[in-house]
Amino acid sequence: MRKSTLWTILGVVAAVIIAWIIVNVVFSLITFVFRVAAVAVVAVIVFFVLRAVFARRDVD
Repeated sequence: MRKSTLWTILGVVAAVIIAWIIVNVVFSLITFVFRVAAVAVVAVIVFFVLRAVFARRDVD
């Protein structure tokens, strides 16, 4: 096996490992962003529901 072939194989292995790590980080960030967005939407809905419930109680 020539020296350049060995370096090519090591380069491919390193590229796959680095790509795997980057993809894991990106998917983790995407998951985090979607979770934060979902929590924000639910929080806004709950806020308006609670506001409506307490506003009706104050009218009586």
